[in-house]
Amino acid sequence: MVGVDTGREDFADSMAELSLLADSAGSIPTASVIARKGKTDPALFIGSGKVNELKRVMEEHDAELAIFNHPLSPTQQRNLERHLGRHVMDRTGLILDIFSQRAQSHIGKTQVELAQVRYRMSRLVRAWSHLERQRGGIGVRGGPGETQMELDRRMLATKAKRLESELEKLQRQQRTQRRSRHRQAVFSVSLVGYTNAGKSTLFNSLTKAGTYAADQLFATLDTTSRRVHLDGIGSIVVSDTVGFIRELPHQLVEAFRATLDETIHADLILHVIDACSPVMKEQIAEVEAVLAEIGADEIPRIEIMNKIDLMPQTFTKGPVLVRDGQGIPKQIFLSAQSGLGLDLLRSALAECSEMTDKMRTEQNRAKQQMASDEFLAPLPERPETAEFNPIPSIIYSPNDA
Repeated sequence: MVGVDTGREDFADSMAELSLLADSAGSIPTASVIARKGKTDPALFIGSGKVNELKRVMEEHDAELAIFNHPLSPTQQRNLERHLGRHVMDRTGLILDIFSQRAQSHIGKTQVELAQVRYRMSRLVRAWSHLERQRGGIGVRGGPGETQMELDRRMLATKAKRLESELEKLQRQQRTQRRSRHRQAVFSVSLVGYTNAGKSTLFNSLTKAGTYAADQLFATLDTTSRRVHLDGIGSIVVSDTVGFIRELPHQLVEAFRATLDETIHADLILHVIDACSPVMKEQIAEVEAVLAEIGADEIPRIEIMNKIDLMPQTFTKGPVLVRDGQGIPKQIFLSAQSGLGLDLLRSALAECSEMTDKMRTEQNRAKQQMASDEFLAPLPERPETAEFNPIPSIIYSPNDA
């Protein structure tokens, strides 16, 4: 694990998170090398002295891979691999690797593949001699002298276009399903949160779905939706989505639009928060930033302060439902693992569903009234003056025939 400490307060937590990411990807973290400097080296990122130290540490631990906790340029990655004689990966590449392992559904795999293609397109730098080879000859579409890099770029662009088309088709299917739910006036709830905050555990506790949940980063990638019956209300739809993380690569947010669409079109968002995390505020800020980026920051939400069973008694009073100044549910302290406070959550969901139903009824009534008013509105009087009469009156007599 390699990191550059620039003085940020969350540096230690970020490095600990990198170790968890590596573990989630199937690697075994053996050592860390920390560089303390305010400016990175344009060629090697950490400078030649630290590269030599890193090489020595990797040899001592027989490490095969160096993972950097920062984005590396293609040139930096190439130079580091040349100096170290080992593979090098940055944080974005590591997250992409985890995503490729975890995606199960067709839409999930397509999104990951698109993100990987876009990542590779941004890093078309090669250390091998085939970059200098020229592909010439008559009839070559790219023209004489087309380099291997240009061919690679065109090939990746074609693949990206195909994947984007496939994703659009899958998104159309999703939109059809959402329209069907909307016609049935089904209340929809989307779970969001920092990775490993307990979203899937809460989803299973609410729905009894038995989806995969584990104490690791990005245990869930594919959106799963289930109906939940609420006493006195009926059925609502609850969806579990991919978790967020600090410095989530932009190409992942863009590629996973299809998955995040469930959040954008939800009636209510449950923001699941690890109440025991020492960097809870930073994690909340990261989630809020992604919600704003995808256009979901205006959707009503309830903060779910999860894992209260792990908090010291001096910091919690047990399950609590907190309301805002208007009496609307705002925050719930609970434990998805033990079930503490789930009754409060169900009650809040029923309350929010009722409020949404009333709002929809009022909106439909207003639309019907508007249509009725337009239908019954008197027609405008026809002007009688010749000035406004486009068709002149003509009187025919027998002599005209």
